[in-house]
Amino acid sequence: MIKQILGKLPRKPSKSAENREFGGSSASSLSSRSSDVVCNRPINSNSLPLLGLDSASNLGYSHGSKLPQLVNSNLNGSSATASYQALPAFRDVPSSEKQNLFMKKLNLCCVVFDFTDPTKHLREKDIKRQTLLELVDYVTSANGKFTETVVQEVIKVVTVNLFRSFSPQPRENKVLEAFDLEEEEPLMDPAWSHLQIVYEFLLRFVASPETDAKLAKRYIDQSFVLKVLDLFDSEDPREREYLKTILHRIYGKFMVHRPFIRKAINNIFFRFIFETEKHNGIAELLEVLGSIINGFALPLKEEHKLFLVQVLIPLHKPKCLQMYHQQLSYCISQFVEKDCKLADTIIRGLLKYWPITNSSKEVMFLSELEEILEATQPAEFQRCMVPLFRQLSRCLSSSHFQVAERALYLWNNDHIENLIRQNRKVIVPIIFPALEKNGRYHWNQVARSLTLNVRKIYSDVDPELFEECLLKFQEDEANMEEIKTKHETTWKRLEESAASNAVSKWSSCSPLEPN
Repeated sequence: MIKQILGKLPRKPSKSAENREFGGSSASSLSSRSSDVVCNRPINSNSLPLLGLDSASNLGYSHGSKLPQLVNSNLNGSSATASYQALPAFRDVPSSEKQNLFMKKLNLCCVVFDFTDPTKHLREKDIKRQTLLELVDYVTSANGKFTETVVQEVIKVVTVNLFRSFSPQPRENKVLEAFDLEEEEPLMDPAWSHLQIVYEFLLRFVASPETDAKLAKRYIDQSFVLKVLDLFDSEDPREREYLKTILHRIYGKFMVHRPFIRKAINNIFFRFIFETEKHNGIAELLEVLGSIINGFALPLKEEHKLFLVQVLIPLHKPKCLQMYHQQLSYCISQFVEKDCKLADTIIRGLLKYWPITNSSKEVMFLSELEEILEATQPAEFQRCMVPLFRQLSRCLSSSHFQVAERALYLWNNDHIENLIRQNRKVIVPIIFPALEKNGRYHWNQVARSLTLNVRKIYSDVDPELFEECLLKFQEDEANMEEIKTKHETTWKRLEESAASNAVSKWSSCSPLEPN
């Protein structure tokens, strides 16, 4: 009776049976090859440091282990870590089994480890790292279209590993100037040894010719794109570099998402400009947009012109402009090169946000202005030259020598100097007082020397105009001196009158009589 009952109980499978199902060796490292993505560096087991493991024998693969069905986003508890075992390498299974093994490896990589403690789960972390490298290699060398199931599992791995919220750092509560932000050391994510390979895996998957855009767009949807954009606020510059490349590939491959991506980026910029003025990925997003703008068809759509006016120009407002000014300036110059008629709009936009008390920002504006003026045609130049040179006149008179020098260096640009010369009848009278005062009184020797050079240009090119401006300047100076003398005389008379009134009032007061 007892034997009959025991005979009905399920038997434990033999180790030899498990060996036949999951037989193989430890995970192989990715072969060394040149990558066409981030910094042209290959992702291989030599370029990424191992986490405290010395040899492949430490990968922990046991021939008697089964693949755990791990769907949780975190690995907790010793019982879970004991079941986390390496799978056989792709080269050790027949071709017919490779896709099944690929799915199992994807499932294995859905476990996220805690990297805040570098001493925990070393063996499991390295198993996952080696498995991720194998996945990258598999996707790169794939020679058949990925099925919907594969696409779904790939996006699941990416979602579990990459999409996370960033904990606010204490320094975010401080009001930091741009130069303070540059001096701050960037925070490096301790989980980068895994994150980097997941990013490389996503990048290779999106770029792969075996990824069908029509099929993949069901999973790389608007929600997925928004989560990718959220990651641009990462403080780790390495992560933002990967995100920049991935977003550009998604934009190129999934045409249906292009308007949505542009709108989502606009919303990030609006929040940054008008609400927070805090975001770590503005430079990288602008770099992506620079490439997108480069591909805009002509004539430019009204939507793109609105983007210029409502987003790019107001991006000059935040204090931390220098963190992304190079990329912003490139985007602006792309618009001018595509449609020179936009030069007037852009220059007037710069004048609207021209800094008053921030000299380093003013130098950046002058540098950008030179790039814009280089692409500006005479007709557009004439539309904005009066307000432009009123501002430049104030820059020439700046007591900050770098501002004055940078404004004077505009005359070293042949195209700009030619535009000024063609319109000298209007421009020279505007800037002449600043040139004359600089040449006489500016404390910086270089600024004085550059001013005299510019002054000499117009005294040689148009002596009559120069003499006329000089006479007008001397007349204005005389009038100012006369007005100053009148003001001083008036104030002196008021002071004397006030003093005499006070004396007469004091003397008219009778002394108090004693009781």
